Amino acid sequence: MADEPLSEPEMSWRGWGDPAQAAPLPETLLAQLRGALGVGRPRPVPDSIDRVQLVPPRLDRRLALELAGIVGADGVHADHETRLRHALGRSTPDLLALRAGTPLPAPDLVLAPDSHEQVLAVLQRCSARRVAVVPFGGGTSVVGGLSPEAGAFAGVVALDVRRLDGLHELDEESRLATLGPGLRGPEAEALLAERGYTLGHFPQSFEYATLGGFAATRSSGQASAGYGRFDDQVMAMRVATPAGTLELGRAPRSAAGPDLRQLLLGSEGALGVITSLTLAVRPAPAVRVYEGWRFASFAEGARAVRTLAQDGPRPTVLRLSDEAETALNLARPTQLGSGPDDVAGGCLAIVGFEGTEHAVRTVRAETTRALAHLGAAPAPGAGDSWSAGRYRAPYLRDALLDAGALVETLETACFWSSVEAVHAGVADAIRDALTVQGTPPMILAHISHVYPAGASLYFTVAAAQLDEPIAQWRAAKAAASEAIASLGATITHHHGVGTDHVPWYEREIGELGVAVMQSVKRTLDPAGILNPGVLLAAMPNPA
Repeated sequence: MADEPLSEPEMSWRGWGDPAQAAPLPETLLAQLRGALGVGRPRPVPDSIDRVQLVPPRLDRRLALELAGIVGADGVHADHETRLRHALGRSTPDLLALRAGTPLPAPDLVLAPDSHEQVLAVLQRCSARRVAVVPFGGGTSVVGGLSPEAGAFAGVVALDVRRLDGLHELDEESRLATLGPGLRGPEAEALLAERGYTLGHFPQSFEYATLGGFAATRSSGQASAGYGRFDDQVMAMRVATPAGTLELGRAPRSAAGPDLRQLLLGSEGALGVITSLTLAVRPAPAVRVYEGWRFASFAEGARAVRTLAQDGPRPTVLRLSDEAETALNLARPTQLGSGPDDVAGGCLAIVGFEGTEHAVRTVRAETTRALAHLGAAPAPGAGDSWSAGRYRAPYLRDALLDAGALVETLETACFWSSVEAVHAGVADAIRDALTVQGTPPMILAHISHVYPAGASLYFTVAAAQLDEPIAQWRAAKAAASEAIASLGATITHHHGVGTDHVPWYEREIGELGVAVMQSVKRTLDPAGILNPGVLLAAMPNPA
């Protein structure tokens, strides 16, 4: 086995992203937090990775050597740092668990196969020996996707797909690229840019999440209004399962029965491990322009973005912050509470255009006329500010947690006729759940993705931390989830189900839907080793 830790591309072990990009909160903001939310004593993370305790490994050494024989000695890691880096996602409860000081569950081994055949062999060996397998991409899950219910198994291994990388084929006539699922967003974009193409998929996790993770969670990028969701781009895929290999996708659309790609898209590693993706690509845009527009109210802004989504013109980026988010300027997350006058008041929309010079000029002019007719006023500079800070919010979250604030996000989607009710109902549920605990919150929201029939709503919540902040947040999240379900919205639009959303997902698809999914799980994963408890409740009696 390798003695050195499996390297990470500058991803912090204690929070989000590149440690060099993290910054302490300015004293003015700390004073605002103390005054507005009653934030008290700091809750910093341990200052050394060696101080974080992990549950001891329990995997049989002989089996570890068998697995090393499959992936090679350089592909097996059992050191403390690598186990820790593969133990948690990046949700607030994950980071609070890191701060709690109790031993963290962690995989016994981390495997890094470099081929489909190695992945298949690992899954088959682990299935035969009843070892749970957690597929691992960028480690950016925020819904417990890396927290399996593995107590009934002989051990747990994390299967890191980073060595399944590269651009393997580019079909320029069909505009398709076959890529490794272990490529992170910037790596994939760099490879495609060399040939003049882009995926156009830029979620907030873009810098660290992998293509396989995008597919396994039905990711949506910030430019989804123009490029679509990631699952819209998946034309073909190869998947390793304990029962064998699935090769899916021969044409852009087919009438040859139900599309089995849809079973694997959004399956979160519970049904198989994606080892290859063929994706639709587009010519890299020559021009990118982002603008800000202000509306008098959230209702007025929602009507306007609905009109653009339904009747056009359709920008590439289309987002709308509510009054609270606009006032606190979380569209510019490094300057919480100090937004400029040009975006203060009302609701801020971000509108972006990407493409050729002619296409951008034409659509931008049409959109300007439409927005003016719909009551919008320009917010100069807001679009560029959003673009410059679009990946910064998670760093702010980490600093706020260190200061003693409780900060987390959640999201949903619904039809346009329900947007205002869901926006109000979910916020009320969160507010009530935290206020009754003595920590009245600040709640911000925005429309993050739009469709002709509806939109996604994304909520950010901040409050003072209690002594048991994980339980504090779980109560608020449960209240929000109940509100989402009762209002007829979906439990998740792009974060996935993980372990956090399983009860509400099962309610959403119903008993028969659960039975269908369990049947698929038993066929592809008879021993239930793949991410047990993620997406579906863990099988009670693994084979």
